[in-house]
Amino acid sequence: MLTRSRGPRILAQVVAVLCLSAAVRAYDVRVMTSGAFTEACTRLAPAFEQATGHHLVLIFGASMGSGVDTIPSRLSRHDAADVVILARSSLDELAARGFVIPESRVDLVRSRIGMAVRTGAPRPDISSPEKLKSALLAARSVSYSTGASGMHFVKVLERLGIADAVAAKRIAPRAGELVGAVVARGEADIGVQQLSELLPVSGIEILDPLPAELQQTIVYGATAFPQATQRQAAQAFVGFLRSETARAVLRKKGLDPA
Repeated sequence: MLTRSRGPRILAQVVAVLCLSAAVRAYDVRVMTSGAFTEACTRLAPAFEQATGHHLVLIFGASMGSGVDTIPSRLSRHDAADVVILARSSLDELAARGFVIPESRVDLVRSRIGMAVRTGAPRPDISSPEKLKSALLAARSVSYSTGASGMHFVKVLERLGIADAVAAKRIAPRAGELVGAVVARGEADIGVQQLSELLPVSGIEILDPLPAELQQTIVYGATAFPQATQRQAAQAFVGFLRSETARAVLRKKGLDPA
């Protein structure tokens, strides 16, 4: 089981697991995660598999909602998983429902929220709350998700006093679609999502960060699944995500290692 109480010893233990795992039986490790960690997981999977001999089965889905492919829905019908990687708030909610083991959580990265426009489009000034407010009101349409970044953005709009005005011209992404794709097609002038979800999308340009007083850092962690069958291999993967090799990739994918 993943633990937080082992503190600095976890990396030393993980190194030992990684070194030994090549000599033991390989396992399929089922990893459930949401959009913000999708690109990083996909990029890091081959390196982990080569180092350990284990095979990662990556299962992607929205962190909330009632759709059949969302992670809460998958867990509620007892879909198989060994480790779940989600925003801390989502993990806390799943823990309260008994879907994951709360004391097993290991914080992995901090994710920031960004904004983007279509490539070649004018880049609005969003360096202050007032300038951000003006840019959003001037935009013909705005796209944001219903996930962690979208929930925070709605609070930003409420704080700026323009929640209703922006909601009236919101262009929602299609099911399973990144906000950046809506912007790249020209359907939305401005898109708002976590940087790690904007960076993989071609045809868009990421703006300066949100003003500090309006920014939110979302912490993502890994938690064990009660019915996990490959806990040691899952622990090895979580440890790998905290290694220097993985940290360099995480930064490139818009995530700040915890």
